[in-house]
Amino acid sequence: MIAMLQLVRTLLPALCALTVLLLQAPGAHAQEQSGLDSWYRVTEVNPGLGAPPGNIDRTTPRSSLESFLFRADAEEWGQAAHMLDLSAIPPDEQAKVGPERAEQFATLLDRRIIIDWYDLRDRPDAVDARTTDAPMAGEPRRSLLLWYVKLGDRPVPIRINRIKPAVGEPVWLVSRQTVMSLPALAEAYGPTEFELMLPEPLRQKAFWGLRWYEVGAFPLVVLITTLVGFLFNKAMSKGLGRTHRDSPTSMLVATRGPLTLAVVTLTMSVLTSKVFVFSGRIDTVLSPLIILGFVVATLWLIVNVADVILSRLVNFDDEELAAMGDGMEQRRNVATRISAARRAVIVIVVLVGAGITINEASVMRSLGVSLLAGAGTATIILAYAGRNVLTNIMASLQIALNQSARIGDKVIYQGRFCTVERIHFTFVQLRVWTGSRLVVPVVDFVSEPFENWTMKEHFLIEQVVLRLSHKADIEALRRKYEQILDDMDVPEDRAEDRGVYVKGHDVFGQEVVFLVPTPDPNLAWTMACEVREALLKEARKLDDEAQAIFPEATPAEAA
Repeated sequence: MIAMLQLVRTLLPALCALTVLLLQAPGAHAQEQSGLDSWYRVTEVNPGLGAPPGNIDRTTPRSSLESFLFRADAEEWGQAAHMLDLSAIPPDEQAKVGPERAEQFATLLDRRIIIDWYDLRDRPDAVDARTTDAPMAGEPRRSLLLWYVKLGDRPVPIRINRIKPAVGEPVWLVSRQTVMSLPALAEAYGPTEFELMLPEPLRQKAFWGLRWYEVGAFPLVVLITTLVGFLFNKAMSKGLGRTHRDSPTSMLVATRGPLTLAVVTLTMSVLTSKVFVFSGRIDTVLSPLIILGFVVATLWLIVNVADVILSRLVNFDDEELAAMGDGMEQRRNVATRISAARRAVIVIVVLVGAGITINEASVMRSLGVSLLAGAGTATIILAYAGRNVLTNIMASLQIALNQSARIGDKVIYQGRFCTVERIHFTFVQLRVWTGSRLVVPVVDFVSEPFENWTMKEHFLIEQVVLRLSHKADIEALRRKYEQILDDMDVPEDRAEDRGVYVKGHDVFGQEVVFLVPTPDPNLAWTMACEVREALLKEARKLDDEAQAIFPEATPAEAA
């Protein structure tokens, strides 16, 4: 027993030590792995520049960029070069090339980059502790994206990296890849020849990060662009004098608006890239607008040219399409389907244009106004605000697919005799027989029943209802009715559609319906009115000659 206790006393410290080691091993391994992922390892940081001055702080992303800007404002390019990763440059050339790259980076910061200081972390590991939704939330960072700058056909990322030398603490520097791209970026976005010709006072800082020449040049650029657009539009309008100015089949009319927008956008692009290179604050707004201008002009031109071609191939005139005859049914079907195809093309064009704009305007991501990050909230807001519009668009496509109403069809909608003039994205345009226009949301139009007089069968039977006395001679009126229809050249092959019927009665008299066969829906309502007028005329004659035809009731009794 004593020997057992001595053995336990001997092994207990060893077991405790082993337990502690086992518990600490995963944490130590994780810490070591985290340290490896938190920076890029190099042998030495910028050995060709010598020891960094003591008045710069490179321990955090924010302090490193602040130190660079302070040195750049003082034009101390040699000290500013210490905030760049010059590891791709031979050490013996770093002292010469470093200040040049620092000046180029300062120019790029001034003209193309806006630093989001709220998003730039002021801690060595650059951990973003504000949110837990981001993929890298709570994780140490060794590379941060500042901006995208377009160089040719590709966007160049501007980054700062955390570098750890073999001896010393890690520091934040402008990335090696960014430093190597600086000469090409400076050539693309540096001062133009025209700027270099300006007096030095005009190139000095004014306010809001702008130079004095920018303060005066921006309104001048807007004025020149507006003038060029006005003159171009005027020149095209002169050309329109040789054609019908408002003709839907005029190619000049169709291309005038899109080409004017394209010329205005091109002028703005040339002035802001070849003559004046504005700072990032202005360029951040201009670049997406220029991209949007080119995209809108191109898509607008495609839609307008397609409209002209369709107008020349297909007649969309509702009065001509409303005519009856051989082939008119097919013409109405074709016109309605092409109108629906046009709407579908416009939707596709708008979606493509939006995609191109978002893809090209990558600067938006650098602003922190991330279109993709805010897509969830934006989608909910837009879907709620535009739910009626989207519903109407889908309903208009539904009409085109099921052909329940076509351009040129005669319909009875809410008691009005109308012709379908146009089926738009969100509304149906109806021309009432009086000449007025009735605009109906597509959803309301398809959700309510309506009569279509030109669907399938053109032959209609109108009804003329007269209230007559119980003593009225219906047979005498029937003979007059047949004579009236014969005089109106109603087709004899539809004689079975004629008829006079007593459909009901009450204490005031009997209701008699006279059927009016009509071969043309366009004339159905008019023919019914003419038959009613003729019947009343004959009824008055019979009323004067024989027994009373009309019921003898006072207005109070009728009410």
